[in-house]
Amino acid sequence: MLIYQKAYVYLTCGTELLVFEEPDFPNAEIQVPGGTLDPGESYLQAARREFAEETGLSLDIALESFADQDHFFKDVPRCLDGLHRRRHFHGRIREKPASEWEHFETSPNAGGPPIRFRLFWIDLFTMDAPTEARFFEGFGAQLETLRTRVERQSNGRH
Repeated sequence: MLIYQKAYVYLTCGTELLVFEEPDFPNAEIQVPGGTLDPGESYLQAARREFAEETGLSLDIALESFADQDHFFKDVPRCLDGLHRRRHFHGRIREKPASEWEHFETSPNAGGPPIRFRLFWIDLFTMDAPTEARFFEGFGAQLETLRTRVERQSNGRH
């Protein structure tokens, strides 16, 4: 079985989380920016690079690893079959760069043409916040841990 090292960024602004959908693939669920480590790259380096590639933004903030996850893929369209060993990072910003925007990922890991992303923010604490099930292939599994972190940080406890 092939193993892929992956790094993802859960970026929050207050109680809102940056996520994206793929407008050209309407059945794809919500995702967070991130992807595969390049040879010789650390998880943190990959998280920053992948974030920039998928959002068009660069991060000059601290990122903190908050969860690890192993997720198996088999016959998932546009995904590499095998074990995806994921490290999830959390970063906080004070102001959103925009409430919504589109960006093209020009070098998808699985190859192929550029992928269009529609990036937007979701409030983690509203009644209509997306559930874990609305997230693509296990990305929602980190939501409760993230909510606890955001709640602690907003109450002044780190």
